[in-house]
Amino acid sequence: MYIIYNFPIAHGRPAQLQQELVVTDGVERLRGGVAVITGAGSGIGAGLAHEAAGVGMKVVLADIAEERIHRVAADIEAAGGSALAVPTDVSDPGSLDTLAAKAYERFGGVRLLVNNAGIETLGFSWEISAPTWDKTLAINISAVVHGVRAFVPRMIASGSTAFIANMASIGALGVMPVQTSYIMSKHAVLAFSECLRLEMALKELPIEVSVILPGPVATRIFADAQANPDPVSVYHREVMQGMLDGSGISAREAAARILPQVASGAFWVSTHPEMTVEMAKNRANQLAELAEPRLPPDLRASLLSE
Repeated sequence: MYIIYNFPIAHGRPAQLQQELVVTDGVERLRGGVAVITGAGSGIGAGLAHEAAGVGMKVVLADIAEERIHRVAADIEAAGGSALAVPTDVSDPGSLDTLAAKAYERFGGVRLLVNNAGIETLGFSWEISAPTWDKTLAINISAVVHGVRAFVPRMIASGSTAFIANMASIGALGVMPVQTSYIMSKHAVLAFSECLRLEMALKELPIEVSVILPGPVATRIFADAQANPDPVSVYHREVMQGMLDGSGISAREAAARILPQVASGAFWVSTHPEMTVEMAKNRANQLAELAEPRLPPDLRASLLSE
């Protein structure tokens, strides 16, 4: 299955996933700790910031959009929480080093790191400019790698239990034309997270690693997407944003589903478990059969008719 947006919204909680969506006591492992969340100015990142503050965490908000993170920080503090807004360009490794330094200087040890920042880019691979390719991969892949590099040495040194959650996408379990740069970046985040989990196990470190695979969440990711002006890209963006607006859960609801799973130590973290399981099975079957990628006829017709 290669088309991502045609799955029905699922509300079940299949046993195939490691955890229930709601883990009643899982968040107790986070209470009183410090959370650092990139891309916290809007969407799931902002939702996670509010959820973390709501369970008693001090929250460090990182985003390139200064006004947005200051607004989120103000809302958290108005509700009685503690928040620090740190303007951060996650595509710059040095900026992530500065984020880590400020987080530790202000609040001390970090218990939860969420590498959430990401952007969507639409267009045929050969038509996307080199600077746009570089920006997309820097934000979606390198920022996750350098977020881990900037924080993990201090986490290890503390000797305390800590949590790292890397934002992938249900798209990490499939493929899609026109979203090529985004999809490949999320496959990379999934592979990095799997390897990182193994490295923590190899070193017997008390650091849990999770990968987050959101299904449809009503954010502005497609509305804000960098897109080439060709009709196929424009149409694809409209379809995807329409699907999120019409069927997606809210960012706050997504965060409420995500945080308990991360706190429980689950590796696979999902907002829509049945959808995630179906996507994983389809991908596994495709790889096991070495089936070549094929477009569903209706998708090809709809895209190329635009």
